[in-house]
Amino acid sequence: MTAHIGYSAWITGVVQFFAIHRIAESAWTQPYSWAQNNISDLGNAHCGLQPLPEPRYVCSPEHGLMNASFVLLGLLLIVGAALTGPLWRKGATATVARILLAGVGLGAVLAGTAPADVHGNQHGLGALLVMGTGNIGLVLAGAALTDHIPAPLRWITSFAGVTAVTAFTLFLTRQYLGLGMGGMERVAALTVLLWALGAGALGLLQATWQRRAVTAQ
Repeated sequence: MTAHIGYSAWITGVVQFFAIHRIAESAWTQPYSWAQNNISDLGNAHCGLQPLPEPRYVCSPEHGLMNASFVLLGLLLIVGAALTGPLWRKGATATVARILLAGVGLGAVLAGTAPADVHGNQHGLGALLVMGTGNIGLVLAGAALTDHIPAPLRWITSFAGVTAVTAFTLFLTRQYLGLGMGGMERVAALTVLLWALGAGALGLLQATWQRRAVTAQ
């Protein structure tokens, strides 16, 4: 039951985030662009020109709702990292991976409680936890997942982490490879969320299969 809560927390957190993201971007009078706008632009408290890292005009009427979504996402990611024990092997690698993945949740909470245009340093720390150390946790997760997870999925997990870390480096150096500032940031920030969604769904499915197998016996 504890693991079910953890898996469900991951799924709920990520699904509500994307749903609120859609609501918040739809409220913009000037079209919001996944390529040209940061995710954080949806949570900015004030309207105006944002010069860095690339100039763009930001005005998010539903910034309060978006910031609440960041916080809820973060809390649920932390719950998931703490309660999804059956997904993980024993040992230091798994412990470090889970701590770093919980740090993604902490980063989302920091970002949600400190809009980028109000408390830039705190928001930046939150972004670092999500896209920097959090993605390193995703790299480690590939080696830390239990053997019950098929090997190809463990390899994909580590590859996804390496891809996200690379994207974060490119984002910081303003090398967007045709994806735009917002597009490269999304590769760096959303990969771990999509992984959590998939891992939560897989965990629930495996738990259901195991329960049915026991019942059949």
